Amino acid sequence: MENALKIFIPAALSFLTGILLTPIATHYFYKYKMWRKTSRKENGQSAEFQKIYEDSELRTPRTGGMIIWLSVVITIFTFGVIHFFFHTAVTDKLYFLSRSQTVLPFFALVVASLIGLGDDFLQIFGRGNWVNDPIVLRYIKIGIIVFLGMIIGYWFFGKLGISHLYIPWFGFIELGFLFIPFFILIMLGVFSASIIDGLDGLSGGVIASIFMAYTLIAFFNNQIDLATFCAVVTGATLAFLWFNIPPARFYMGESGMIGLTVTISVVAFLTNTVLLLPIIAFPLFATSASAIIQMLSRRFRNGKKVFLVAPLHHHLEACGWPKQKVTMRYWIVGIVSAVIGVILSLIN
Repeated sequence: MENALKIFIPAALSFLTGILLTPIATHYFYKYKMWRKTSRKENGQSAEFQKIYEDSELRTPRTGGMIIWLSVVITIFTFGVIHFFFHTAVTDKLYFLSRSQTVLPFFALVVASLIGLGDDFLQIFGRGNWVNDPIVLRYIKIGIIVFLGMIIGYWFFGKLGISHLYIPWFGFIELGFLFIPFFILIMLGVFSASIIDGLDGLSGGVIASIFMAYTLIAFFNNQIDLATFCAVVTGATLAFLWFNIPPARFYMGESGMIGLTVTISVVAFLTNTVLLLPIIAFPLFATSASAIIQMLSRRFRNGKKVFLVAPLHHHLEACGWPKQKVTMRYWIVGIVSAVIGVILSLIN
C-alpha cells in the first residue's frame, strides 16, 4: 500500500502541474507564434500527402512537449524541497530521485528534451533553409543523439556496472564494452519513432500507454523509484494529452518526442526489457518501420512505394480513414501491446 501511494501521489501532482501550467505556457506559445512558418506542401511532397495535409500547423504551437518535461521537473523539485526541509519518514518515503534508478532517466529526459527544444526553435525562429528541417540538420541531430547515447551508455557501463543484455526465457548474456554501442543503436531506433507526432492526440496517447506499462513493470521488479518516475511522466503526458486531443491546442514537437523516446530507451535497459521494447512500444516501432520500408523501397525499387504516404498513420489517412479513427485505433493497439509486454515481462 505504501509503495502504491508513493507512485500515485507524485503522478497525481505531475498531472495537476501539467494542467495548471498549460494556460501559462499556451499564452507564451501563441504570443511568440511558436509554430512552423512554412508549409510542408512547399517541400516537394507527394500528391497523396498534399491531399491529406492541413495547414493547421502554421497556426498551432509545436512546443507543447515542454508541458511534459517541465511538469516532471517541477514535481521532482517539489518533492526534493519537501524532503530537504521536512525530513521525516513520510517525506523520505515519497522522495524518488535515486542514483541507481531514476537519476539517469531524469537526466536523459531533461537533456534530450532541451536538444529537441533547440530543434523546435530552429524551425520556429530560424532563417533560410533551417526552417524546413534540412538533411544537414537531421544529421546533426543524429550526431548529437549518438553523443548523448555514448554518455548514457558509459554511465550504465562505468557507473552502474551494467554490461549485460537480458534475453527472455534464456537469461543474461555479457556484452562487455559492446554494451555502449548496443545502447546507442537501440536509442537511435527508438528515437527514429519520433515521427509519430503527426496527428492530434496520437503521440500523447501512445507515449502515455508505454510509460504506464513501464510503471507496472518497474513496480513488479520492485524498482519503486523507477516506477514512480514512469508514473510521473505518465501523469504529465496525460495532462498534455488533455489539451492535445482534436482540435489540438499545441503539438508535442521535438522537445517532447526526442526527450521521451530517449527516456524510453533508458527505462527499457534499467528494467531488462530491451528485447520486449518492440512489443511494449509497438506503435512507435511500426511507425518507424513504415518510414524505413518506404525509403528502402523507393531507393532499391526504382521509386516504387509500399505505402501511399509514410509514415503509417499518414498512409491510413490516405486510405480514407478519418484522423480521429487513426488516432483512436493507434491508442487501442498501443494499450493492447503495452499490456502484452507487461504480461511477457512477468513470465520471463
